Amino acid sequence: MTSPDTALSALLTSRIKDVPDYPKPGVLFKDIAPLLADAEAFGALTRALADRAKELGATKVVGLEARGFVLAAPAAFAAGLGFVPIRKKGKLPGDVFSRSYDLEYGSATLEVQCDAFTPGERVLVVDDVLATGGTIGASLDLVQEAGAELAGVVVLMELGFLDGRARLAPHLDGAPLETLVTV
Repeated sequence: MTSPDTALSALLTSRIKDVPDYPKPGVLFKDIAPLLADAEAFGALTRALADRAKELGATKVVGLEARGFVLAAPAAFAAGLGFVPIRKKGKLPGDVFSRSYDLEYGSATLEVQCDAFTPGERVLVVDDVLATGGTIGASLDLVQEAGAELAGVVVLMELGFLDGRARLAPHLDGAPLETLVTV
């Protein structure tokens, strides 16, 4: 999956529903619920993510709250790997690493448990959407702070017009960033 498979991209795109004026007027929301409800499309996505985790030599798959969990956990299982959640502030017990980042409308903080990785573990980070890059960038910083090595990032859908890819470049440290669908 070093470059998006056109048949897979077409299948996934066909199951993503456009919802105009949600959550506010002028926004075209990309709803992945129909994709998740379709066994063929969800299975193909899960297999592609699992295959990529194995190809990159990942030892764990990281999912970002909340929709990233839905994609990353089954991919980790299918690849025979562990799953690690990166969550919003205050949702994880024990000692955590925290990273705050700016949003269009304020700021947010993400956390990962300090003992989520053993030093040098290779992780694949999975999320549903790459928009401005803030959430994924903060997550990549957390992975590295927690002592893991970034094997790569795979995102279901990239909103190419928001230029998040360019903002992520400094966080990748040479690891690949791949998207299955670009809109």
